[in-house]
Amino acid sequence: MFFASFTNQNPCSVYQGNSNYSSDIICNTKDGKIYKKSSTYSSDILLTVSDGKIYKGNSSYSCDILYTISDGKVYKGNSTYSSDVLFTIKDGKMYKGNSTYSSDIICNWKDGKVYKNSSSYSSDVLYNMSSFVTIYEFVAIWHVVNYVY
Repeated sequence: MFFASFTNQNPCSVYQGNSNYSSDIICNTKDGKIYKKSSTYSSDILLTVSDGKIYKGNSSYSCDILYTISDGKVYKGNSTYSSDVLFTIKDGKMYKGNSTYSSDIICNWKDGKVYKNSSSYSSDVLYNMSSFVTIYEFVAIWHVVNYVY
């Protein structure tokens, strides 16, 4: 899967596993916001994506920054120190920390489907996305899938 441009205006629904049923929507994106399930109510905003940063809820305060993303590196909070790299995103894969070793692959994606580790088996689809997303939205979706639900 290729990432969309920096500012993706296309809404995207994220479904559990291989499902495309509306009852299996985990979250959705719209205008830089990640919403709970299929909602677009402001009270259901889980994360906000803005200027290479991912914020809690509908916030844009520096104290609410969960991740900073720069040059394929995902940093903890507002940091860009190499010691604070949580993930590296490269060639359709997300790796642990600064690594790009195959043994450190957390997930990979192709054609809108996100697979566990380096698998490409349909039984290992973690979730699938209805449209292209930005790298920032991808990380926000990853956070929602892994830490919110």
